[in-house]
Amino acid sequence: MEYRIIELETRLAFQEIALEELNLALIGQQAQLDAVEKECARLARLLAENLAPFNADQP
Repeated sequence: MEYRIIELETRLAFQEIALEELNLALIGQQAQLDAVEKECARLARLLAENLAPFNADQP
């Protein structure tokens, strides 16, 4: 019985470590996604600014 408890505690410890690693990876991916969204918004503004003179010439 004691062996089973030790085995369960060991598995739980590994799962906690894995969960923390996954959480850190998710946090990193969210930061990357935020940066990509910010860059896309910047590029969209830049494109709109560069197309504005052409759109003004059209009737």
